[in-house]
Amino acid sequence: MVRAPSAPASKPRKGYLRLPLVTRPIELFPATSESEKAYFHQINTRTGHRLRQQMVDEETGRPWTQNIKGAAIVKYGKYVDIDEDEPKAILIESTHTLEIDGFVSRSQIDKRYLDTPYYIAPNGKTMQDEHRVTLARIVIAHLEHSTMLEPLGKGILGTTLCYDYEVRNEKDYFAHVPSLRISKDMVELGLTEFDPEKFKGEYEKVLSNLVQRKVKSHHQSDGGVTRKHEGRQRGPPRHPPGAEEQDAEAKSSLVP
Repeated sequence: MVRAPSAPASKPRKGYLRLPLVTRPIELFPATSESEKAYFHQINTRTGHRLRQQMVDEETGRPWTQNIKGAAIVKYGKYVDIDEDEPKAILIESTHTLEIDGFVSRSQIDKRYLDTPYYIAPNGKTMQDEHRVTLARIVIAHLEHSTMLEPLGKGILGTTLCYDYEVRNEKDYFAHVPSLRISKDMVELGLTEFDPEKFKGEYEKVLSNLVQRKVKSHHQSDGGVTRKHEGRQRGPPRHPPGAEEQDAEAKSSLVP
């Protein structure tokens, strides 16, 4: 069972699925979301203002703004300067088209290569075979990704695949592990069914309850929350921080 989305679905990427002899319009949506996760900001304990990160020179510790990208040369412990326009020149322009490479048995795809899932809503029928999947290529954020396509309900589940160099060889980690034998009785004893509803983020739930208790406590004692989550400031700050305030100890403030 899949929970109904708590927020409107993100704007889809529109494009085409190019099949043999026919091209179908499609819409592509992310299949997962992190919008319900809690996250922290760093705040100044004296002013209650949010702290921002700065680019700091690794050796001198001084803030610096005139920075460029650099590629590390591990052998020499130095860097090669990369001009801002140079990476742009090798980015791939999106054609908004899923290009089909071929069809393979689903069992041939090693699950370690599965990366990010997407929902693909086609305009018309496209896939029916549940035992074979389609291998395709798609450009997302100017980077080309190999993608596995398989039927899911009325649409298609597209999962980007890791490249071979991104997947580590298990032999490098399991060589010293003795052979493990699991009897049939042991398997049947622990036999169950997979239910995603059973896997809940208790950490997120506890943090959310903690925030709600603190908000309620502030309202009862001070008539309101004393430290507010502030967005981007417009104009100069009301109380420019001095040298002492810049060195003030920072602590974490949870934003649900």
